[in-house]
This record gives sequence, structure tokens and C-alpha cells, in this order.
Amino acid sequence: MASSHFEYSISSRSVAEVEKALQPSTIHGADLRFHGVVRDLEEGKKISGIAYSHYAGMAEKELRKIGESMAADFPDHLALVHHVVGFVAAGEASLLIRVRTRHSAEAFEICREYLRRIKATVPIWKKPIFAEKTPS
Repeated sequence: MASSHFEYSISSRSVAEVEKALQPSTIHGADLRFHGVVRDLEEGKKISGIAYSHYAGMAEKELRKIGESMAADFPDHLALVHHVVGFVAAGEASLLIRVRTRHSAEAFEICREYLRRIKATVPIWKKPIFAEKTPS
């Protein structure tokens, strides 16, 4: 979904696939991209990846609210948020936050705030898929 300053999506499309379609900006000095990458350990145990699920209607509603509040708090930026649902292998990104602003310092601040708000309110759940034990 999109507004004039904020786009968001939640789907099985990979972050790499979404990023390939992004267009550069000629008016913004900062084009910051944050990748939330699946680590290979969860609770000290090796995992092959994470299975993400979400409450579709509520997750989209919360992302839309975040976009609206961020526009009020930080009016001069463009942002895109994409979260992958389904299985994401260790080492791959499950979250992309792209922030475009005139200057880099504000891009970092805005990106950090998007991440904080997403983690606090968007109903996306993760289930680690533990790696199989190897025979000894």
C-alpha cells in the first residue's frame, strides 16, 4: 500500500526482490536502507531460519498508522517498509526499511524510529526453525 510519503508491504516476496524494483532519488541526499537479517542462533541454539506469520488486517492497519504518525513527526521524508512472511533462511533479510531524506542524520533517526514502532505494535510473529541435529 502507498501514500505520498510512505509505502508498505507484507508478503512472501524476498527483500532482495523488493529492493530490485526500487528507483533512485535525485532530490534526496540520503537513501538509507536497513535490513533486518535472520541470525543463525535463537536462544543459543542453531536455527535454519524463521517462519514469520502475521495478523494480516491488523498488521497492515498498524503499518498504515505508523506511516501517518511518522509523517506528522518527521514531515520531510519518504519511506518504504517491507516485511517478509513465511520462511526466511538464516542470513537472509526479513525486513527492509528504506528512508529517503535530504540529510543522513535525520535518515538514521527516522529509520530507528520506524523500527522501534514496528517492533512495538505490528502483529508479526516469528517461530524459529531449529536446525536438525547431526548424528554423532
